[in-house]
Amino acid sequence: MSMYRVLIVEDEQIIQRGLQFKVNWLKNHCMVIGCADNGEEGEEKILALKPDIIITDVRMPFKDGLEMLRETYKKVDYQAMIISGFSEFEYAQQAITMGVHSYMLKPIDMQEFEQSLASLVQRLNEQKIHHHLEANQLLFQQILNVDLLYQIQSSLINEAIQYIKLQYQQKLTLKQVSETLNVSSVTLNLKFKEYTQFHFNEFLNRYRIIKALELLQDDSKLVYEIAEEVGYSEYKYFSSVFKKFVGMSPKQFIGQ
Repeated sequence: MSMYRVLIVEDEQIIQRGLQFKVNWLKNHCMVIGCADNGEEGEEKILALKPDIIITDVRMPFKDGLEMLRETYKKVDYQAMIISGFSEFEYAQQAITMGVHSYMLKPIDMQEFEQSLASLVQRLNEQKIHHHLEANQLLFQQILNVDLLYQIQSSLINEAIQYIKLQYQQKLTLKQVSETLNVSSVTLNLKFKEYTQFHFNEFLNRYRIIKALELLQDDSKLVYEIAEEVGYSEYKYFSSVFKKFVGMSPKQFIGQ
């Protein structure tokens, strides 16, 4: 699991240092990437560092915490926790309206803070899984163009696709498939392009990457094992093909 990046925005140095050094960030897969002494500096660091989590006070010099959040929420995707020495209802009400995860009063109860942090991290994990599923579904459609496949009117290409689905884990070549279907390699390749918009090798690679994406959801499998399972004997080549179609390496995909 990748680490969540935390920015602390607090003008009281004792509290800022306490949060920085007394909280067990690693336990919750977090790391503090910076601190700011006021809302104005906080806004600059939010835009520059793009943290996943912001811990902020409300009343601070130059710009208060709520204003800082209002001006950055739509620019950077993060979750926020507010700590404050002021118990006025209006602050909590504004924070809830803005979607802030939690609002805690000073002095901070560290046990309560870590429980709230763990809850926030769980929310981020759930969001990440949801985003992955959405992205994968879209990617599967784009890679294989499923709607198009069901409309293919060529019995030759339908046979070729079924052969790929059955044999994609093995070493597979255009020549091998064309010989099996008793057609020339040139004809098969041209027909693939005509009916699927992809040449044979590109279609085969796209199908294999779909299968790799499915297998990458299983944390117990190693990437090189997945590469072999989907028909790539060389991990380097698998990684290159994966990056071409997905936009990142397999390890980067897992670490998101």
